[in-house]
Amino acid sequence: MSLPPLPLEWVDRIFDKLVLVYGVDFMNRYREIDVIDVKANWAHELAGFARNPDAIRFALENLPAGKPPTVLEFRDLARRVPKTAPALPAPTASPNVLQAELKRLDALRQREPADPKEWARRLIARHEAGERVRSVALKDAQAVLAKAARASAAGEGTCE
Repeated sequence: MSLPPLPLEWVDRIFDKLVLVYGVDFMNRYREIDVIDVKANWAHELAGFARNPDAIRFALENLPAGKPPTVLEFRDLARRVPKTAPALPAPTASPNVLQAELKRLDALRQREPADPKEWARRLIARHEAGERVRSVALKDAQAVLAKAARASAAGEGTCE
């Protein structure tokens, strides 16, 4: 099953743009051929693109610098239009789920701020209780707490 040719009105608009961009270079390419035949060939080669005007727009917006494209080059350029996936609808939350999450967030907001060095204390406690911990993690934890102790002794406050 062959696709219907691109409407001649579309071909006329493509030619208008190509003449504006390339001037006589485009017009001279077909100077010895009847323009009606040339446009009919473009309509034939661009068959099916009426269903995808974005491809024609893409080709016109991405014309090569220098020489004007042949119909086959223009068609190949139109085929390079990026494919876009249809956007999914935004998810909707049930009012019950939304209310539960807002309550949970409120509870988190009302808690005391977490001690940024608590992780180091917990890791050292696990080590002292006999649990195996990675040596690099243990060294980092000891360094963080030692730095905080030095800062506190020097009266600098806590060191995050």
